[in-house]
Order: sequence, then C-alpha cells, then structure tokens
Amino acid sequence: MIKSAPSVYGGEKMQKEQLIQIRRDLHQIPEIGFQEVKTQQYLLNILNQFPSERLEIKTWRTGIFALVKGTNPKKTIGYRADIDGLPITEETGYDFQSTHPGYMHACGHDFHMTIALGILSHFIENPIEDHVLFLFQPAEEGPGGAEPMLNSEIAMQWKPDIITALHIAPELPVGTIATKPGLLFANTSELFIDLKGKGGHAAYPHNTNDMVVAACSLVTQLQSIVARNVDPLDSAVITIGKITGGTVQNIIAENARLEGTIRTLSVESMEKVKERIEALVKGLEIGYSCQAVIDYGAMYHQVYNEEALTAEFMEYTAEQTDFDVQLCTEAMTGEDFGYMVSQIPGFMFWLGVGSPYGLHHAKLTPNEKAIEVAVEVMAKYITFKSEQK
Repeated sequence: MIKSAPSVYGGEKMQKEQLIQIRRDLHQIPEIGFQEVKTQQYLLNILNQFPSERLEIKTWRTGIFALVKGTNPKKTIGYRADIDGLPITEETGYDFQSTHPGYMHACGHDFHMTIALGILSHFIENPIEDHVLFLFQPAEEGPGGAEPMLNSEIAMQWKPDIITALHIAPELPVGTIATKPGLLFANTSELFIDLKGKGGHAAYPHNTNDMVVAACSLVTQLQSIVARNVDPLDSAVITIGKITGGTVQNIIAENARLEGTIRTLSVESMEKVKERIEALVKGLEIGYSCQAVIDYGAMYHQVYNEEALTAEFMEYTAEQTDFDVQLCTEAMTGEDFGYMVSQIPGFMFWLGVGSPYGLHHAKLTPNEKAIEVAVEVMAKYITFKSEQK
C-alpha cells in the first residue's frame, strides 16, 4: 500500500512540521535501486499539490524531474536528491521505523528528498528569474542511476547549467556545512570474484581443488596491493566485505565468491589497483587449478567540486547565514553524484545532522532540525546564483 501524502500546499511554503512529517513518511517506505515505486508515487502526490503553472513534472523510470519555472530564465540551476534505501534491518526504535522488513533509509536519503521538497516549495512561493530543476534520482546506492538519468531525453531537454547536492554527515553537529573545492569523494568500484575448483569428500582433499582455501589466500594477497602497489602519497582501499563458499562442513568447497569494494583518490590508482587484482587472480587460477571470473559491478566517478563555484558557495553561506561553514578533507566515500559533476559544473556538501551512529548503520538517527538548515542554505544560495548577472 502506498502511503498517502499529507496536505502540504496552502498558498505558502511548507512549514517545519510538514517537512518532518514527510521525512517520517518517507522513512517508512525504503526501497532499493530502481524499485522505488512507492517512493516515487509518494513524491508525486506531494508535487501534484503545487500549482501546475509554476511546476512541470516528468517521470523517468522510478525517478522524477521537477522543473520550477523561472520568471525570466537565462539558465537552469539543478538540485539532486537521491531516493533509494538500503538492505539493512532497522534498529532505531523509531515509532515511524521502516515498514519494509530488511530495508532502511540508513544513508539519509529520506532527509535528502524532504530537503529538496522544502527548497522546491520555497521557489514555488518565491519566484526567481531562472529555472530550478529538481532531480529525484533513483539507485544511488546501486546499480547507479545518475548516468542513465542524466543521459535521458528529459535531462537533455532540461540540462542544468550548474548542479548541487548535499549528503548528511552524522558526525557533524546540526548547523554545520562542510565541503571543499576540488576532490571531495573517492572513485569507487564494486568487486565480485567467483572461483570454481573441484569439490569432493573432506577426507580426500588431494582429489579436490578447495575454493575456501583459494578464497582465503586471495583475500590476503589483495591486501598487499595497497601496501605495495599504490603510491604512499596517494590513497586506496580494498575491502572484502563478504565471502561465501561450500555447502556443508564435510564437503570441500567447489565454489567460492568474494564481494567487496575498491576506493581510490585518483583515476590512475583505480586503474593500477584493477590491473594488480587481475594479475593476482590469474596467478591464483594457476596456483589453485581453478577458474575465476571478475566483475567490477557499478563504478562511481569521484565527486570533484568545481573549485570557483564551491569557494563562492562557502563564502556566501558563511557571510549570509549563521551556520558554521567548515573546510573539510576529502573522504573515501563513494557517491553517484560524481557522474553529474563530471558532466555539469557543480558541488556537493556535507550537512551536519548530529547522529551518534554513522551512515549505513541500523541505528542511524539524524536530527530533524537539520532539514530547516539545509532548506534555508540552499534557498538563499540558489536565489543568489539567479541574481548574478
């Protein structure tokens, strides 16, 4: 059942209480990439309450483009909000926790969507000269919705001249805005390695090729790549987060699978890491008489903030608001928004939400006061950008 949207439009921008209710509604219906059917409908139920003469809405797969029309447009300012959840069983104790067992908004995308709606509401009631395009993007957590969404016919028609986005930061207090010109988030790639050997009876290992042993050996070898093949002045991470293999305790495993992630601060290091993975896997095939298949899954571009635009945003926000604007360091976090800023000048920033638990944690509890902070910051900055000649 799709949750009904509250009445939000009464001839003025949405109020704090309405935004909090929307966030809580969205929090209850997390859906994974390209399955955000209830989420899309809920957002459409909200958007369709606004005056149609000011707002044009187009759907794309499970995502939405929403164009707030300017009074005398010279450019289009884009704002992206991701909409998918994660396959995590929630442990927050909220009375509005997820109604989808095994799924949770554990990365703050319920906040991201709510903030976007708050900003949109502001510009419905406070028209500016330029268009403001809101992209409610599916599949940020995977398999990656930014590239196909931005390459769609709708995006080609409404392509923004600049684009912005935010991500909640649990470790920062409410009222904090943190970002930096240049590299903000890492290049990331998924990693899946399937091994196939020869199974058999546990009492006769000499007649088999054991893929549990092969998998364990490979994990150890993979850790040597960062230590011995990446420039110490650069940064890279290879994490194997999941290993599966075998069927029962007294049968030697014929198959094993490694699942992990690669993160680097440079494109060159990503290429080098993948070359070394492939070389080690080839050696493993010889050494353990097995077959191996590598799949890199989804790969996300680094988030590289356009330097002048980001510096301008930081200076403006520090001068025109009472919030704490901080220069942060780059992180090994991955973000699908990286593809968008590889095609369009733009930036992303961290929004402090003061949670004792971090991103992708089952107990993530961001402070809802941060919603107002983000709406104010972006409403002011987008207005400022439109007034620039």
